[in-house]
Amino acid sequence: MIAKAELRFIRISPTKVNQVLELIRYKDIHEAEGILYNLNKRPKEYLIKLLKQAVTNAKNKGFNPEQLYISKIICNKGPIWKRYRAAAFGRAVPIRRRTSHIKIELDLKST
Repeated sequence: MIAKAELRFIRISPTKVNQVLELIRYKDIHEAEGILYNLNKRPKEYLIKLLKQAVTNAKNKGFNPEQLYISKIICNKGPIWKRYRAAAFGRAVPIRRRTSHIKIELDLKST
């Protein structure tokens, strides 16, 4: 692990994030950015931000971004916001708004 970054309490479901994570796992930095920029899914904005943050952390440690790849990227469940919506006959129906914690780790490519 060369550099890592983390986004917590993201207001998006972990299942939706995991669909996008499968596309960029174990890719190099430029390839992952290209995939994310051309994708039409909501988690891409959060993942672009997270990837840039991890690359900047690696640059600050003195590593060349050309030699980095995504060695580990995971999305864990965060707390669920519980709300209620009015329903027929005076009842209330629960709404569960899910949140996510996303972690990324970069490492050097072996040549």
